[in-house]
Amino acid sequence: MTSRTAIVTGAARGIGAATARRLAADGHAVAVLDLAEEQAVATAEAINAKGGKAVGVGADVADEAAAAAAVERVAAELGPPQILVNNAGILRDNLLFKMSAGDWDAVLNVHLRGAFLMSRAVQSSMVDAGWGRIVNLSSTSALGNRGQANYAAAKAGMQGLTKTLAIELGRFGITANAVAPGFIETEMTKATADRIGVPFADFLAHAAKEAPVGRVGQPEDVAAAVAYFCSEDAGFVSGQVLYVAGGPKA
Repeated sequence: MTSRTAIVTGAARGIGAATARRLAADGHAVAVLDLAEEQAVATAEAINAKGGKAVGVGADVADEAAAAAAVERVAAELGPPQILVNNAGILRDNLLFKMSAGDWDAVLNVHLRGAFLMSRAVQSSMVDAGWGRIVNLSSTSALGNRGQANYAAAKAGMQGLTKTLAIELGRFGITANAVAPGFIETEMTKATADRIGVPFADFLAHAAKEAPVGRVGQPEDVAAAVAYFCSEDAGFVSGQVLYVAGGPKA
């Protein structure tokens, strides 16, 4: 496998960290990008300790100047990025009548604006190389989910963005695909359980019963799907949405 420079956003922990580890294991140099810079650096150091090559970068992907500066730093330290995984995201769950405009804006900004800004910032290096992989993290919530009007809209938007990037960038050797996880055991899903007052073990057990495979997903399950879309073998696969949810979706 040809070694590339990859950027994974929201990579300090959870799905992002698992994806950074997987791409590093596949031989790529990885920029672990996250708003929580100290955690991003710690994740990168753990990758380096296992023989990989990574750097932790603190950045707010929803900030235009910060996104551009982060990509410039990665190019200087690791080489021009040819793989981008837009994973950064937040939750601000609430029913529609309780949801503030600020909570709506915050979720759309991190997920959608962040993915747009980062994709725009890296596309020139991919075009120059005649090769690129963009993978956007969507969710089964894109199909609609009570109490997540903002998150569902953002994740559905990620699918529309993905398909448009595939159309616009394909002629330059760049593919764009999306991975839509179902229930994944992470700190984010634990926070959801805490918010609704359900013990996390019970939350996990219920989710496992709902999945045809009889278990909840792990970050590594999602990372494996992302890694495929980032591979040389996926060069004729673009504009697709892969549901990693333990059963049929969409």
